[in-house]
Parts: sequence; C-alpha cells; structure tokens
Amino acid sequence: MNARIEDYALIGDEQTAALVGRDGSIDWLCLPRFDSGACFARLLGDEHHGHWRIAPEGAGTCARRAYRSDTLVLDTEWETGDGTVRVTDLMPQRDRAPDVVRIVEGVRGRATVRSTLRLRFDYGSIMPWVRRLDGHRVAVAGPDSVWLRAEPPVRTWGEDFCTHSEFTLAEGERVAFVLTWHPSHEPRPPLIDPYEALESSVTDWRRWARQCRYDGPYRNAVVRSLITLKALTYAPTGGIVAAATTSLPEKPGGVRNWDYRYCWLRDSTLALGALLAAGYQEEAQAWRDWLLRAVAGDPADLQIMYGVAGERRLSETELPWLPGFAGSTPVRTGNGAVDQFQLDVYGEVMDTLSLARGADLPTLPHMWALQCVLMRFLQTAWRQPDEGLWEVRGGRRHFVHSKVMAWVAADRAVRTLEQHQETLGDLEDWRALRDEIHREVCEKGFDAERNTFTQYYGSRELDAALLLIPRVGFLPPDDPRVTGTIDAIRDDLGHGGFVRRYDTEAPGGSVIDGLPSGEGAFLACSFWLADALHRTGRTQEARELFDRLVGLCNDVGLLAEEYDPAGDRQLGNFPQAFSHIGLVNTALTLFGGDQAG
Repeated sequence: MNARIEDYALIGDEQTAALVGRDGSIDWLCLPRFDSGACFARLLGDEHHGHWRIAPEGAGTCARRAYRSDTLVLDTEWETGDGTVRVTDLMPQRDRAPDVVRIVEGVRGRATVRSTLRLRFDYGSIMPWVRRLDGHRVAVAGPDSVWLRAEPPVRTWGEDFCTHSEFTLAEGERVAFVLTWHPSHEPRPPLIDPYEALESSVTDWRRWARQCRYDGPYRNAVVRSLITLKALTYAPTGGIVAAATTSLPEKPGGVRNWDYRYCWLRDSTLALGALLAAGYQEEAQAWRDWLLRAVAGDPADLQIMYGVAGERRLSETELPWLPGFAGSTPVRTGNGAVDQFQLDVYGEVMDTLSLARGADLPTLPHMWALQCVLMRFLQTAWRQPDEGLWEVRGGRRHFVHSKVMAWVAADRAVRTLEQHQETLGDLEDWRALRDEIHREVCEKGFDAERNTFTQYYGSRELDAALLLIPRVGFLPPDDPRVTGTIDAIRDDLGHGGFVRRYDTEAPGGSVIDGLPSGEGAFLACSFWLADALHRTGRTQEARELFDRLVGLCNDVGLLAEEYDPAGDRQLGNFPQAFSHIGLVNTALTLFGGDQAG
C-alpha cells in the first residue's frame, strides 16, 4: 500500500472527500458525510478494508498527476510499453446523492486497464451483498447502498469478494465509471452524465477560484489552499472540518492518532480572516453563522469542537480491526477532547465575531446578546486552569496562551462598545477584566531570567502558540518580551528549521500531554513563526521560512498537519485545514499589501 501520507490527493463534493493514491487507488472515502463510516479504509489498513483502484494492467505508481488548474479535478497518467492512459477523478457537486466519477481515457497507443472495486462499509468491517440490477453492480449492507455503472458498459465480474472490470482503450477512447451512494431503503437516485459532471465541475471550480483577490507571489499555492479549505467545508451548514481523515499518525507507529473530521473553534478567527482577506465573503459568512449556531446555549457548555452540523456528542471509540497507517494504533473515531475545558475558545469566538462585525458581515440580532453572555461567564471562569489549545491529556494547568485569549475576549468586547456606542454592555467591568488578565499574565506567565513567556504559570517549558501574542495585540511587536519569546521558541522548539508545538521529547513521554514522546514539526506553528518574524521587522527571514514551508507541499499542493525533517515526510491528518489556513494568512501578511483585502 501507499507508504507516505503525501502520496495522496484529495477530491470532494463539499460534503465528504476521498483520498486518491499515486497508484490510482481511492483508499479513503466516508459516505455520505465527512464523519460517516468509511467504505474505503485501506488508508488505515490494507486492501481488504476497502479500496477502488483503476490503473493499466500490471502498472505501479503513476508517471505524473496534477489537478486541472484552479479546480479539484485530478488527472493521473501512466506510461506503459503499449500506450498512455489517463484517469480523471472528481466528485461533482451533489444534487441528492454523492457520486464519484472516474473517467479513463486512452492518450497514446493502446493499453489494457483494470478496475478493482472492494467495498467494505463501516471502516472496513462489513462486507456488502453485491448483485446485478439495471446495468449496475449494487452493493447493500444495512443502511448503505452503493451503485456502480460504466459508460459504455465493459466486461465486469465478481471474484475474491471484489468487483473487477477489464477493457482496452485506444487513443481517444473513454470509459466513465460512476459510483453512487444512497440510503438502502430509498429508490435509486437519478443518474448523472459523467462527462457533463466533469465539464460543470471544472467550470464551477474555476469560477470560484477567480474570486481570489490575492495576486502576489505564491498565488498558485494560495489558491490551492483556498480550494482545499472549500473542499473541507460542509456546504449544507458552512462548517469547516479540520481534515478529511482520522488517525493518520503524528509519529509512525505511535499512539498520537486522532479523528479530525470535525469543526474546531480554534480555527475560527484564522479561517475567517483568511476567507475575508482573500475575497470569499459568502464562505466567511457561512462559517460565522455555523459558529453562532454551534455555540448557542449555556456558555459553561461551550465545546472546543462540534460536528459538521453542530453536533455535540463526538464520543471517542477505537476500531481494533484496523492495523493503522504504518502500524500506528489505535485507530480512533470520535474525539475525547470534546469534553475538555479550553479557556482559549472564548477568546476565539469573541475575536471571530469582532472580525466579522468589522468586515461588515450582516449582523444577526442575537449575536451581541450571545457575546455578552459569554463575557459574563468569562469574568469568573478565566481564573480556572484548563487543558489548553493543544488538548493535552496530562491534566489542567494555567496555560499562558489560554489566558491571553481570555484577554482577547475582554479586549474585543471593550473595542466593540467603544466603536459602537449605541451598543450596551458592561464597559468598565470589561476594561477592568482586560487589565487584570494582562497584569497577571505578565507577572505569572513570563520568565524574566530568559526573557520569554512560558507554556503555563511557573513553568520553564515553551509553547509555539505564544507566537500569536503580537498577532492578537496582547503586546506590540517591538516589545522586548515579544522578541525574546520568538527567539526562545525558535531556539528551543526548532525542529529541522521549523517549529514544534511544545516539548514532547521528555524521557518516558510528555508530562504535559500524558502521551509517549515524539511528533513532527507543526506546520501551522511554523507559519506563525514566519508571521511573528515579519511583524518584528525580520521580513527576509520570514520570507525564507515561508518559501521552505511552501516547498513542503506535496506534488499537488497539499499539506498535512506536521512534517518530519529527519524522515522528509508529512505526518498527521490530511489535508489539514489549519496548515492551509496558515499558508494563506502568512502569504497575505508577507506579500498582500494592496493586492489582497
């Protein structure tokens, strides 16, 4: 099977997504939503856990592949001794049912092509019953039904609990496969025309990409990142999932394997800023509206993440039948961090809504009332220890970044009242709160001996999240405490020229997160370092770092969560929204100027 995370490309329909390997195999696909059970789970196991490969007979990995410019339509080509074959993969915008379209075309000479489809529902654990019906192969198990057809029909047979097809193509000849999911108790959905779907998908994606206002250096990387964020958006609600996958490891063979198919509040301000600055007002408003619906309720119950429609119960479960990517177990669905208390999310919500108001997104009548309720809760809750931005599982602490974000919440509330005098609120109380938090953080969260802020009160450890201090306005960029923190983080958390989140290398494992040691450089944090360097006047260093970061993108422009400099490989769930948000925001910071909003 594919041995590297970066061997994969993404296709999707803004409700779910699939990963396609260099060998032409779709090894991951959850239907009908991002967080549904996978019908192809080879990514986390082997071929017996479900996949769909189309490639020339006897061929290995492809000769080349690329997205069609400014689209999510993927072309993969193989060179054989007899000819050249291209497979075009896409998931068209759905009407009712999700479709995967795979168009196989002879480019040169003649070549024999084989399709091997092995459907296994519920993450590879359920083998469906397959039958012929109306020119289709129909697979059914419980609530799931998948229909496969080829246009024109080709020789197809069942063997070894798979559906096989084989055919020969000459130059200019094409065969299109369409795989459609729908609930097994419902009639088959209307058929789509695969060639019309290809044409409309290319047109729609390019029309969307043209909205991008950024026209500076690295524009292709910025547009690819924006397309990836769009692909990770659940269109019915506007929620943006952190990644399309679960349990891709932060260390091969390790246990840091988490489910990222949910929407994190930590992403909210950075995601909204990227969308607004790049010119995507509609997507920004949809994300803002999703956020307001998700967090509605008792502020004491605010979660760090929610499902794509705002679901709150995301119980963590292990799937013991899957051996994991590169033997990394356990494989998990759901995420136990949903039950953690993270103080920073209050700041992120307040900052996001402040940013939305400043960008003149339509104001909803209940928005300020919700913010006032959050602030009243925060007036006492900010004193509590929490699990922090990184969802540590080693016990609560007074994390400095969390306290800084509590300050951000108070600051944005004060600014709103000062700028909109018709708005009612506890201005003096919130000013006093802002000042009190600031004073305490500077007293208890700063190591004067080393001239750096620390990960939590009284500690000597560092945290890359502290690079955000100048970005959120807690201290000005030229404050010696800011430059000292940047230098300390680069020196102590530097990893192959990039940045780790915090120290996970303690003997016997990290005390902070309660897990065995080891993870890669965190790409979002490395983009934050570039931002911080630029803000403190070291723009040339920042641009050099940004150039190296963009160079980590795989051949189709995608980034995972982390990078391992020693192994020269990507790590963690893929593609990662947080990394691509970082790429967009840093490009806008370094090169935007008058060229972007």
